[in-house]
Amino acid sequence: MTVDGRVGIVAIGRNEGERLKACLRSLPPGAPAVYVDSGSSDGSVAFARSMGVRVVELDMGTPFTAARARNAGLEALVETAGGQAPDYVQMIDGDCTLDPGWLPAALAAMDAEPGLAVVFGRRRERFPEASIYNRMCDREWNVPVGEALACGGDALFRAPPLIAAGGYDPTLIAGEEPDLCARLRAAGHRIRRIDAEMTLHDAAMHRFGQYWRRASRSGHAYAELAWRGRGTPDPLWARQVRSILAWAGLLPAAILLALLAGIFGTPTGFAVAAVLALAYPLQILRLARPARAAGDPPGFALRWAALIVAGKFAELSGVLLYHRRRLSGAASQLIEYKG
Repeated sequence: MTVDGRVGIVAIGRNEGERLKACLRSLPPGAPAVYVDSGSSDGSVAFARSMGVRVVELDMGTPFTAARARNAGLEALVETAGGQAPDYVQMIDGDCTLDPGWLPAALAAMDAEPGLAVVFGRRRERFPEASIYNRMCDREWNVPVGEALACGGDALFRAPPLIAAGGYDPTLIAGEEPDLCARLRAAGHRIRRIDAEMTLHDAAMHRFGQYWRRASRSGHAYAELAWRGRGTPDPLWARQVRSILAWAGLLPAAILLALLAGIFGTPTGFAVAAVLALAYPLQILRLARPARAAGDPPGFALRWAALIVAGKFAELSGVLLYHRRRLSGAASQLIEYKG
């Protein structure tokens, strides 16, 4: 199956260096491609142009977001084709490479189900053995095959529904894909994860500080979309925000109050604090159990579970940051974990 003329490709990036070079080299020849750059200083723009890829450099006077970059890439694809959008648009992040068999498999799925607006496949980490954080990302990408509520950054879109939905919300610093997918589903379209290799991703995450910032960004996204959807029957990520508040807010507050009661009042306060604190190791053991059942070594399963629990505190920092910015009227800015 040929992809010529049917698929346009939008790659986005900022200072991805060798990762971007690998990304652009992995794109199929003959497919129109646009690279959207968000203020790189590492030669990414020059390299993309040397590959014959159209480059869009975002205005640095407006805050960068992945959503804004993807919209700009889509607009450039349409402009390049004289105002006619391709049938499909493959979005890909600049730290990913496209599997050679992906587009034929994705197009076959689209042709078989006209009601699909989005298909995505298996995104894998290129170096899962490099750190536990990379390996956690690889696990995160492996969502179940079948109909899905949302896709990630890499996905094949049917262009007309994508354009009709208004594209991505450029003001979101994260969570733009679930927001877009919710609007597509509300318009009657469907999203599917298919059983096919799609992309190799390079998280390049080797330090706990990177993990913390990435989790904080997730918390920011959860809070923003939950707040926007308040009052609706099923607001995006409201459950995740409740979980963050419970584990990183209410439970620590209850432990602190029990300790203060023990110090200034009854000694039973210390016992209550100890019992409450047991919730954390018990939660780690509970989360580790399915990881062990899936074949992960005990050490990794426990470390993975412990990081998930610790990540709740990082996510809470993102929740609080979003609401602080919202109340002050400050614009959201990227929370970056690389570099």
